[in-house]
Amino acid sequence: MKRAIDVGLFGELADPRVAARLAARAEERGWDGFFVWDHITYREPVRAVADPWVALAAVACATSRVRIGPMVTPLSRRRVHKLARETVTLDLLSSGRLVFGAGLGSTSNNELEPFGEVTDTRERARLLDEGLDALARYWAGKFEPVPVQRPRPPVWVAGVWPNRRPVRRALRWDGYFPIDMPGPEALAELADQVRQARPDGAFDLITELPLDTDLGPWERAGLTWAVTLFDLQPTEAEVRAVIDAGP
Repeated sequence: MKRAIDVGLFGELADPRVAARLAARAEERGWDGFFVWDHITYREPVRAVADPWVALAAVACATSRVRIGPMVTPLSRRRVHKLARETVTLDLLSSGRLVFGAGLGSTSNNELEPFGEVTDTRERARLLDEGLDALARYWAGKFEPVPVQRPRPPVWVAGVWPNRRPVRRALRWDGYFPIDMPGPEALAELADQVRQARPDGAFDLITELPLDTDLGPWERAGLTWAVTLFDLQPTEAEVRAVIDAGP
């Protein structure tokens, strides 16, 4: 099981230089990934928000080993052709370390309706599926250059547990990121279903867990990536303390 830092680029962390420093420290301390949230705005009390792609470029330049990426990008509010350019550029910049996290996004964070974005759940799901298929075509060579990772960067699809449609969607790609997973028993049940659907074993199960979680039962249940769950606006010092405690 791999361990990753996952932070919202809010407050002190809205400075991409801070994110880059933290990512470099995480790599030095032996963490496997450094992921960031993808938001335009966020609910109160958040005010300061950084762009994930610019921040991830800084992270890519400050590191050489850790996996990096957005957790997660709502495709319904992205222009897929531009996203294709951003993801390929970041994969090249990081020498093939990008993981692309994707999902519907949430209507509760004040970043869809105020900007004229799609709020209907079914329509966002349709745009997500169409967007992922389009990204795969761009990555396959419709655009040049192509990603370092072939045939494409890994795609992890997020969904709120226990909804089943996100699971079926994720099984077409490379991993599933269940949100609000209640415990390792539920994950073990999911892992059994995944093994039946994907006997090749080339599939990740990822979830966010509180910092004091006993990870043993989760690893035995089949979790492949344990991602840190911080408060909404952790300070640089708070994230650094978790990093220094080690994965």
